[in-house]
Amino acid sequence: MALILPVEDKHPAFGNNCFLAPNATVVGDVVMGDDCSIWFNAVVRGDVNFIRIGNRVNIQDGACIHATYQKCGTTIGNNVSIGHHAIVHGCTLHDNVLIGMGAIVMDQAVVHSNTIIAAGAVVLENTICEPGSIYAGVPAKKVKDISQELINGEINRIAGNYIRYADWFRDQV
Repeated sequence: MALILPVEDKHPAFGNNCFLAPNATVVGDVVMGDDCSIWFNAVVRGDVNFIRIGNRVNIQDGACIHATYQKCGTTIGNNVSIGHHAIVHGCTLHDNVLIGMGAIVMDQAVVHSNTIIAAGAVVLENTICEPGSIYAGVPAKKVKDISQELINGEINRIAGNYIRYADWFRDQV
């Protein structure tokens, strides 16, 4: 069973049809929408500030979602995939975003809709990522506009796949 803890009377809240892996951790002021999944060893820490998560969001193995005390919470839109071992910290991710494996998105950055942050990229504090773009590198820079084919073939496909993957495990936990 996932570790779910309140912090100062703030309890995590989950929408319908969510899956939490047995060793996922969710604490504090976390509100999650429908059809979301938090995978093995992922941590969602709403202890020092709020975390708001839309619908159809998957937080993959080893990812960490956190915020900054008295400074900035974290907001994640709908249809977002956060790759294995990514860090999303005190920032805003709009709808239809893919955060690649091992990427870092830092405080007060904004990733607009239909955007991919490449694996291993570091989106620095206060960076604004344009909608419909791919960002890569350290620090992350726009490398190209995203095609509708990539939006459907990567962003939507991965989000949809993780709903299916959660169904595989749901009856086992």
